[in-house]
Amino acid sequence: MASMREIKRRRESIQSTGQITRAMKLVATVRLQRARTKAENTLPYFRALYHTIAGILRRSEGLSHPYLTPKSGTNPGIIVITSNRGLAGSYNAGLVKAVADQGFEAKKTGIYAVGRRGRDMLAGLGYSIRKDYPDIMNAPSVKDADRIGQEVIRAFDGNEIDEIWLAFTGFQNTVIHIPAVVRILPVDTQKNLPFLGAAEDGKEDFLQMNYEPGEEEVLRVLIPDYISSMIYGGLIQSFASENAARMQAMDSASSNAEDLMAALEQTYHRARQASITRELTEIIAGSQADY
Repeated sequence: MASMREIKRRRESIQSTGQITRAMKLVATVRLQRARTKAENTLPYFRALYHTIAGILRRSEGLSHPYLTPKSGTNPGIIVITSNRGLAGSYNAGLVKAVADQGFEAKKTGIYAVGRRGRDMLAGLGYSIRKDYPDIMNAPSVKDADRIGQEVIRAFDGNEIDEIWLAFTGFQNTVIHIPAVVRILPVDTQKNLPFLGAAEDGKEDFLQMNYEPGEEEVLRVLIPDYISSMIYGGLIQSFASENAARMQAMDSASSNAEDLMAALEQTYHRARQASITRELTEIIAGSQADY
């Protein structure tokens, strides 16, 4: 059995850790409330934008455009949204696994890393980190999404990458967060992106779409806005998921600390009782020896 001094040291250490995890849970809870409100308020806009653009493209029968035509897919660029800090359970590892499961060749895959955790984990797996945005996840904004969108579109137009993918964690509720890896360029109008759902009316209008001044000019304006909007949606969803995952992880850690404290309390009392019994036995044995 461990000594009373060792038990007291461990008890103090666990107590200190528990105070930290409870404080981190409170911080994550406050941030989650703000992030969830923001995600819920902005989701209708992104859902409407996506289904509007998808509907326009589906109604453009026979349209040929670089932003719509699939390429070889051998040099994809993936925008990976993770956190800067750990202590969030499997939040980061789950998304990195989802990226790795896509089957892309690591050396030919360019990673645009939003968050240090995903960057470090993917670099360790041999992926090429093309760009790093460590500060964005502190407070995601539309301006940040525009900047990332412009950079990946320039790389796509310059044939540095032949596909643009978005890896994020979709927020459904406080408990459920689903890693998702979706292609956003060339635009795939046949798939409903996670967190955006299906079109509300469930019907398609296949009337011919006319462009003014022309399809090239119109798509040059629409597609970059669509890309930036999808990136911002992924940032907001991931930010909410990160704080929800951290809140859960810290809640579990605090509960475990309380359980350990209770177990150590019993161990301490048993050790103390054993120490008292031993001292009494020694006193009695000594007094009997005197006679």
